[in-house]
Amino acid sequence: MARTIMLQGTGSDVGKTILVAGLCRLASNRGLKVAPFKPQNMSNNAAVSDDGGEIGRAQWLQALAARTPSSVHMNPVLLKPQSETGSQIIVQGKVFGQAKGRDYQRLKPQLLGAVLDSFARVSEGADLVIVEGAGSPAEINLRAGDIANMGFATRANVPVVLVGDIDRGGVIASLVGTHTILPDEDRAQISGYIINKFRGDVTLFDEGISAIGAFTGWPCFGVVPWLKAAGRLPAEDSVVLERLVKGNGGALKVAVPVLSRIANFDDLDPLAAEPDVDLVYVRAGERLPADAGLVVLPGSKSTIADLEEFRSHGWDRDLGMHVRRGGRVIGICGGYQMLGRSVADPLGLEGRPRTVDGLGLLDVETVMAAEKTVRNSKAHSLEHDVPLSGYEIHLGVTEGPDTLRAPISIDGRRDGAGSADGKVIGTYLHGLFSSDLYRQRLLADFGIEGGGRSYRAMVDEALDDLAAELEQRLSSQWLDGLMA
Repeated sequence: MARTIMLQGTGSDVGKTILVAGLCRLASNRGLKVAPFKPQNMSNNAAVSDDGGEIGRAQWLQALAARTPSSVHMNPVLLKPQSETGSQIIVQGKVFGQAKGRDYQRLKPQLLGAVLDSFARVSEGADLVIVEGAGSPAEINLRAGDIANMGFATRANVPVVLVGDIDRGGVIASLVGTHTILPDEDRAQISGYIINKFRGDVTLFDEGISAIGAFTGWPCFGVVPWLKAAGRLPAEDSVVLERLVKGNGGALKVAVPVLSRIANFDDLDPLAAEPDVDLVYVRAGERLPADAGLVVLPGSKSTIADLEEFRSHGWDRDLGMHVRRGGRVIGICGGYQMLGRSVADPLGLEGRPRTVDGLGLLDVETVMAAEKTVRNSKAHSLEHDVPLSGYEIHLGVTEGPDTLRAPISIDGRRDGAGSADGKVIGTYLHGLFSSDLYRQRLLADFGIEGGGRSYRAMVDEALDDLAAELEQRLSSQWLDGLMA
């Protein structure tokens, strides 16, 4: 039977995802057959697994770290927020339904069976399964019917390691408070803790470790610094966009408007990794930069709502001026739909049934359809005559005259649309910029060199660097016991 360990956090965004990825790569480097697992994830950054369903991009990355095919069972419940109060629910890779927060709390006990079934499948044939929790187990108001943290850990009898984020402050109180507030059954599952995101001399925290031990009796399995390699990996949640530093002085400025329901924004990571590209995320209250050579409209979980928000910021006027100046625009998935003449939702899939005007930069119209397209795809750039690979996750069918100038062929069928002057294009293909050859040709259009390094190789190197640093910083006794 596979050995298991579960990393839970004292709060959200404490670094669990990166630690799990690093431990998966470390275990793989030691010759173990390892698999990641997250019972419940909430993210609009989704991937298409190797067995053809939707999972969180974080679990896709963790599977890559583990050097194992990704599966829908690695993330059996995925919540994709569509509004402030409601989410689309994906169960074992397929759309299960939609629910508002309170309704979902009542639904969770019904999903535990799917979670435990997926956990058994992931464990089959594995030497080690590394599980990631969600949020914090100290949210005892959500404990009834929990499937994401202690509800899963106690039912599956998986030992838990708590992760505390020292960078945000109050880590001693967070750990001791979690110990205090948990019921006895949950507390008994915790075997120790890890301090994450430490800056400076770790010996300065020796007294902190002693204090935590005195209050809880838990051992410390390591103090992990800010991991430089983490910055070279795709981010899971859009919260990271709030912390990104704007501008690096690159020769080509690429502007990306950040909307509330932005999805799959890691499409932009390969461009961000290019030294001559200045990738600028534009937030509410800011203008699209007039000196941008390229504007990219990324995916959206709710196209119509994000389109209305785009207009409310005045970005439609900025984008129009950008195009009139001769600037280029690329829309991906929801961003592609926004570029057309209209977006219709007759079934009310994203809210009430309605049709709204698009940005009018492509002569196409989109109609939302009930059937969701989810697939990995082999593609070809008709614009630059280079191979592509990526994935599609979208609702809707887009048609119109500009599709005759489709920039891409996916599995032998034409995809997307292009303006008559070729300055504006749209596509449903995610992962467009991950193609090194495509990136090279695109950047050459702007007179700069790029695409010289394999982006996938860069991610792989970052995972190895992550594993090496964790091996150095975490308790060797704990690691050896876990990975024996």
